[in-house]
Formats: sequence, structure tokens, C-alpha cells
Amino acid sequence: MPLPSRPAVIVALAIVALCSCGTGAPSGGEGVTLVIAANSISGGKNSESADWIKRWVIPGFEQTHHNVKVLFRPSGVDDEQYKTKIALDLKAKAGADVIDLDGIWVGEFAQAGYIKPLAEVGGPAVDSWEGWSQIPQAVQGLGVFDGKKYGLPQGTDGRVLFYNKTLFKKAGLPDPWQPTSWEDILMAGGRLKTAGVPTPIQINAGTAMGEATTMQGVLPLLAAAGSEIYTDGKWTGATRAMKDVLGFYQRLYASGLSDPKLQQEAKGRDKSFAQFAAGKIGILAESDYFWRSVIEPKAGVAPMADRDSAVGYAEIPAKNPGGAIRGQDFASMSGGAIRVLNPFSKNPKLAWELLAFMHSAAATKAQLAGQARISSRGDVNSEVLTADPMLKYIADKVLPITAYRPGLAVYPQVSVALQEATAAIVSGKTADEAAAAYQTKLEGLVGGADHVTG
Repeated sequence: MPLPSRPAVIVALAIVALCSCGTGAPSGGEGVTLVIAANSISGGKNSESADWIKRWVIPGFEQTHHNVKVLFRPSGVDDEQYKTKIALDLKAKAGADVIDLDGIWVGEFAQAGYIKPLAEVGGPAVDSWEGWSQIPQAVQGLGVFDGKKYGLPQGTDGRVLFYNKTLFKKAGLPDPWQPTSWEDILMAGGRLKTAGVPTPIQINAGTAMGEATTMQGVLPLLAAAGSEIYTDGKWTGATRAMKDVLGFYQRLYASGLSDPKLQQEAKGRDKSFAQFAAGKIGILAESDYFWRSVIEPKAGVAPMADRDSAVGYAEIPAKNPGGAIRGQDFASMSGGAIRVLNPFSKNPKLAWELLAFMHSAAATKAQLAGQARISSRGDVNSEVLTADPMLKYIADKVLPITAYRPGLAVYPQVSVALQEATAAIVSGKTADEAAAAYQTKLEGLVGGADHVTG
């Protein structure tokens, strides 16, 4: 559906875009100009990405395409401003040839007709691209909507269960630890509680945690219960799987395995980080961001000098073995950005060549610039993650079984409804009560019961 109208100043941006779109001369390679648009700018937002485009991508591509000039259109604004600018460009059939988008916008842009499947724009070369074999099928899903590939995924992440090995030893629990069901998690939590751990299990809940509740808690658990929040054109309401998720939350609080106050504090997530680092939380559900940026020994938000020896990690198990989505034993959720082709480019085949070049193994390694970060390509991950076993674990074990949020305009409101359902559990409601209220709220958000599975 089209995006809502914006103030006149935004409309003015679209007029500028109409006058400055970089689609160049007709296809054929003579005097052609291609333009890359991204929400990154040297010295500002996502500076490293902007520098990579200017210093590596553009000269590298122009060196092998002598009659092609590549320009970079940087932005350094908040995500919603960037989203509006790109949407207005595409609505006006203008804008850059290769465009960075948040993966969460794919469905919305596709439904509005702003983007089209890659193969429709770039031609047969898209399907024969060598990179597809290096990107796990699940990771390709970041750029997929209604079964069609709209974009190439950039870097991504994965969610796991982190655990404190010292507390596990105190509770007589094994290390390494890999639960194979939700009962295993609850059993470990009970042992930790008996051993005197203040908060045995922390899985984000409530509205104060915001999207972290949905992405670190509800959606991974929903996938582990065998369902996704949006499938086959319908949103998941008060289904058996959703009730199982809320029932799991209910058991956490009814048995005193989680701290309800922590979920309701404005900075509860930050406090959970600090408490884990201080040895007060036994099990914490988080993304690899927690490992590389929060408890990182030197520069982390809540640094743990002994992180590498004191912190373990395990996959999120299905409710029961084989019960996760796609019949998996484990599940996860991931986020990330993609790059798409402008369907109105005058040089779509050259634009595809540029996009494919930006996602080659060499380009991906150049963008990482020596950092240990997870890319979408397995060959690159195998090479650059050898020094960090945790990130290699995410790349090898988690990415092949992960899932992504639906890229639809109403999703943020659905996410809030999910957060409210978990908040109801924290405040003492039953799973059935929370599920019923969520179903009613969801139907109002998405246009009625016909759009909900319940």
C-alpha cells in the first residue's frame, strides 16, 4: 500500500529527485551513469559503508566497466526520513539505480509497486548469479516477499540463549549446554533458582523493552513453536502456537524464574545486560550484538573480562523436538538490510552487474575491513570468523535455520500488540486472557478477522 503523505518539504525532495535521478543514458555501456543510494555518509551515519562505496565499490566497478560512471548519493538522516525519501523517488519513477533498504520495508515497497523482483528487473543473469549458492536459503529470506526475491541481503545476525558458565556450575548444570525443548530451559531455570541465582532466566517482555521484546522473545519462541507471525497472507492470532508462547512466559513468572520488575523499567534491557555481566542472570535470550558489543571485554557496554571463558551460548530449541518452523529442532530470528534494483532504471542489466559486484566475496570482505562481523555469504564467513567462535557459531548453526520479520507497513503496530500481550502476562494475566486480547487488537489493526489466523 502507498506510504502516507508527508509535509511539503518532503514532497520538495521528490521534485529534486525527478531532476537529478541518476539513471543515465540508455543501456549499452556508452556514457552510462549509475547511482547508488544509501543511508550512510562519510563522517556521519554508517560512515564505514559510505567510505567503502566511494573508495572500493566505485573505482572497482568503473575499472572493469570503462564506459560507466558510478555516483553515490549519500544520506545521513533517521531511518523514517530515508524511507520516505526513497519511497517518493520510486513513486515518481525516479531515484538511484541500486538502493539500500531495511529488510523490514520489503513487503511494503513491493505491495506499493515501488520495487519488483530482481529477475524481472535485472534479467536472466540474476538467477545464475554465483552468490546465491553462498547465501543460506533462510538468509535469502531477508529479501524475499511472497516467495519472490526482491533484494540481496547484506549483513545479518541471529538470536541464541546465552548462559553464565559459573552459575551453571554452581547449579550443577552441564557445560556445554544445549536444551532440546522448552522444558529443558525451565528445568535449568529451576536449578539456577535453587542455587540462589537472582534471575534465572531473562527473556524480554513488555512494552518498555520495545522491539527487543518481539525480536528477542516472542518471535523466536513463535518460530520454535512452529509458526511465524505472517504466513500465506494472514497474521497469526490466538493460535495454538501463540498460546504456547504466552504460556511459556506465564510459567516463567508463575514459577519465579524471571523478574517482572525488570520488564517494566524504562531501561530494563540495559539493566539486564549489566546484571548478566555481574553474574545475576543465568540465561539470557539475545542476538550476537550482545556478544560483540555489550559484553565485549574491552569496549563493551557491560564488559566482561572473562567473556570468552565464562559465557556459553546455545540454540533456541523447538517447544518439542522437530516442532519448530520447517520441522526444525531449533529456531531463531534475524534482522538486516538489503539492496534492491530500481525497477525504473534505464540501465537495469548494468545496475544488476553493479549490485552483484557489491555482493561479491571480494566486495563483502572489503566492506568488513578486517572486522569480525557476520555477512550474508558463507564463503566470507568461513574466512573472516575463524578468530571468533561465537560469531562463527551464528553463521554456521543459526543462520541456516533463522527467520525474518514480515516487511509490511502494519508490522510495527502488530509488534506493539505482541509486546502488550507479554506485558499482560507479566502483570498476572493468563495466557488465554492475553491471547484473546491480542486477537481482538490484531483484528482491528489488520482489517478484520479475515486477515487473521486464530
